[in-house]
Amino acid sequence: MAAAAAAAAAGGRGDGDSRRLPPRSLAEPALHTVEMHTGGEPLRVVPRLEAMEEAAATGLSLLALRRHMAATRDHVRRALMLEPRGHGGMYGAVVVRGGAAADGADLAVLFLHGSGYSAMCGHAVLALGRFALDYGLVAAPQRPETAVRLRCPCGPVTAFVPWDGCRSGNPVRFHSVPAFAAATDVAIDIPGHGRVVVDIGYGGTFYAFLSAEQLGLDVCSSKTRELVSAASAVTEAVKEQFKLHHPESEDLAFIYGTILTDGKDAFSEEPTTNICVFADEQVDRSPTGSGVTARIALQYHKGLIQLNQSRTFRSSSTGSLFTGKAVKATRFGDYNAVVVEVSGEAFYTGTATFTVEEEDPLKHGFSFK
Repeated sequence: MAAAAAAAAAGGRGDGDSRRLPPRSLAEPALHTVEMHTGGEPLRVVPRLEAMEEAAATGLSLLALRRHMAATRDHVRRALMLEPRGHGGMYGAVVVRGGAAADGADLAVLFLHGSGYSAMCGHAVLALGRFALDYGLVAAPQRPETAVRLRCPCGPVTAFVPWDGCRSGNPVRFHSVPAFAAATDVAIDIPGHGRVVVDIGYGGTFYAFLSAEQLGLDVCSSKTRELVSAASAVTEAVKEQFKLHHPESEDLAFIYGTILTDGKDAFSEEPTTNICVFADEQVDRSPTGSGVTARIALQYHKGLIQLNQSRTFRSSSTGSLFTGKAVKATRFGDYNAVVVEVSGEAFYTGTATFTVEEEDPLKHGFSFK
């Protein structure tokens, strides 16, 4: 990695890169990022955001820090996620070290997307495991695999990353927070589609699941626009017709999106395909790590798979694969739950320095629908 990016990851300002930029009047200090993807889903890592580090030093919890960023620094999210610096499918992560937010973990993380903030992101955790090792955020890496402890808004998650003494490798796996079936076989009325039956699973955030066939679609061959519109209609209907509960925090009791599947929930050696539509009609290019977590929890709850029985999940958009399995039965509040292991491959795509000029009328981003 470039020296300036490494300096930024370690907390430096990356002044060498800044001096190469033309003179300008900045609304904010330059933002240095590390660019990655997991299964095709992008991750724009912000190694250090000074305002969040200062807020974390006051003792804010990670959920409180997420609220603080939304209230005081949401323009940073918009500038990095939206056009012209981002795009409709961009995803990001702000790294925080130390304080109550990290709560003893190697790093804490705030997840960003085009319309707000997530509670959990599996594809980001897989990438951040590599990032944490390569940028020296883990005190004593171990061969051949290092455990990287992350604090996510939904709770503690551990990534397990191959390490050869100099650099990280693939595949990466992580162990989830307790995942559970929030509800199964729930009848929901969908405008334009009639009544369908959905399952609602939690894998660090809540998703509605149903086969695309119920909506008259095929997850493998229907047009993406049709799948996105139908999934979004399901999400909105579930929000209106079903009340969610989270055992620890009502901040986390929200439907994040809908995952349309090929209906192949019973155990099989063959991959099962899905598409995840989350937030404001954003499409995950990967099989969705938190979605795989929730789907495994639902399959375990229904007796379709057993502990340590692996399944493979395919993204309908890129064909990329994640594997998942339930590795431990547990309890989470009133729910029978499981810890799920998800595996996938994350890659670097570059580093970047972004500036926001004061005079730019579009300095904080825009989006097209």
